[in-house]
Amino acid sequence: MREYSVPLLVDIPESANCTDTVFERGEKDPAAVVIRRKSGDDWLPVTAREFRDQVAAVAKGLIAKGVEPGDRVGLMARTCYEWTVFDYAIWSAGGVSVPIYETSSADQVKWIMSDSGARAIVVERPSHEETVREALAGLSGVKDVWCMETGAIDELTAEGADVSDEVLTERRTGRRAADLATIIYTSGTTGMPKGCMLTHDNLLFTARNVVAGPLPQLFETRDRAALLFLPLAHSFARLIQVVLMETGTVIGHTPNMKNVAPDLQSFKPTFLLAVPRVFEKVYNSAEQKAVAEGKGKIFHMAVETAIAWSRAESAGGAGLGLRLKHALFDKLVYGKLRAATGGALTAAISGGSALGERLGHFFRGIGIEVFEGWGLTETSAPSSVNMPGANKIGTVGKPFPGVSVAIADDGEILVKGRHVFAGYWNNEKATAEAIDADGWFHTGDVGELDSDGYLRITGRKKEIIVTAGGKNVAPAPMEDRIRAHPLVSQAIVVGDNRPYIAALVTLDPEAVDQWKKANGRERATLAELSTDPAILAEVQKAVDSANRTVSQAEQIKKFAVLDVELSEETGHVTPKQSIKRNVVLADFAKQIDALYD
Repeated sequence: MREYSVPLLVDIPESANCTDTVFERGEKDPAAVVIRRKSGDDWLPVTAREFRDQVAAVAKGLIAKGVEPGDRVGLMARTCYEWTVFDYAIWSAGGVSVPIYETSSADQVKWIMSDSGARAIVVERPSHEETVREALAGLSGVKDVWCMETGAIDELTAEGADVSDEVLTERRTGRRAADLATIIYTSGTTGMPKGCMLTHDNLLFTARNVVAGPLPQLFETRDRAALLFLPLAHSFARLIQVVLMETGTVIGHTPNMKNVAPDLQSFKPTFLLAVPRVFEKVYNSAEQKAVAEGKGKIFHMAVETAIAWSRAESAGGAGLGLRLKHALFDKLVYGKLRAATGGALTAAISGGSALGERLGHFFRGIGIEVFEGWGLTETSAPSSVNMPGANKIGTVGKPFPGVSVAIADDGEILVKGRHVFAGYWNNEKATAEAIDADGWFHTGDVGELDSDGYLRITGRKKEIIVTAGGKNVAPAPMEDRIRAHPLVSQAIVVGDNRPYIAALVTLDPEAVDQWKKANGRERATLAELSTDPAILAEVQKAVDSANRTVSQAEQIKKFAVLDVELSEETGHVTPKQSIKRNVVLADFAKQIDALYD
């Protein structure tokens, strides 16, 4: 078993909890701006004291309404300022927050609320409240439902007017590092979601060691600011928010990932976190626009120069000729791309799936360095991450301080450290299966460690395809390569117990609209385009690109373009944009069978 460990840098006192920084900064640096809150077209500053006071007022209201230490409180909302207020208020009242995706169905809400034993829930909108009321019919344990848009903050502030500061302080400081902070339910790509128990120590250990180890430079700039648009119900964005609070980075929230572009330009973040699909869409949109304007050749030259420059930097530095070309394209192309993100963005963290070396080098080449990391909800989000000055593109970096990573004999990645969760709520059997007697958490991912301790993810253990001929095939790398094509939205490689590998592909609606205009096919339906020879030829190029990365036995022999879009609404994609593979395989079984007729 190959193993790599990084020594601990920051220890967490037993008395610490996630609210300490909010209350201490509110006292010591009250005028510091910690959040910029969206109001119309403006971003209004929220100081450390203002945020602390609002968190305290809401926490007092929760106490007045009967929330006791350790009580679970649901939190169902999009990524917004109020989400953050309530998260820290629940902690300050001694409670345990239970995030729920705002897109969740009534059945999902019912499962999470009943399984966690939550005694109250906060929702964002009246529509969410309707879903919750439907879900909770017959559940007697939930005492209160508060809605942000209909005055939850004001209501709870009034309720808590008679709760003293001394009572709040006693309640807040009574929660210690080992105590439960949150139960985050897995997004459920397979089976019912399981509740991952994360303690205050899990979150603070991770946040403070990630900052002190791999990423200090990202949070040392004078005007550092980060725009959050990924769901805070997911562990990735949630942990990053804790990091931002711990470092005093100014936070902005935007609730709609599809319409983030205008907020990027107005907020002007220096730092961003996203999933690979976001970076793919940024690149694909820029390429489509350039082609539509007749500037495709210049754009593609700029892309190749950016990638070559980045690769040269990794190898010791670019030569004079490449530096001059890079400087020229910086004026013609790269500067415009940076301007589209607000003009101040220099770094981003990507997680959730593989970004791919080409995109990683491209973004570094245009002046926005993307640091890939890797982890799971069970590991408080990250276990490894690349770092400034030592970013090995194509890997997910080294373990962060205090973490050990090992590769089992069958290739599975094992993890050990204080960031590993306390177990699954109400599920000792699943916990025992996940954490072995030596304390190693079995991640289910497959990968390899290089001689420098950098981790590379090669697949998911349960998703490894075994063909009828006995060939083991990891679908994820090929899917990532196919999705890199501008017209492709999703790719699902299939072939388990089949004679060869095949794939299902869906088309990106925005890219397709541009393609239809450019090709005089404005009235073409998605069903017509799914069998259109020109579209199929483009998808074939993407498949050929993927096939060049694998052996002949692993290559995709056939593919089908589906005439639907896979989304959260259709039930095929999780809120963090992961494909629910088992649902896709079941719903499109006929199309898959046809690939083998």
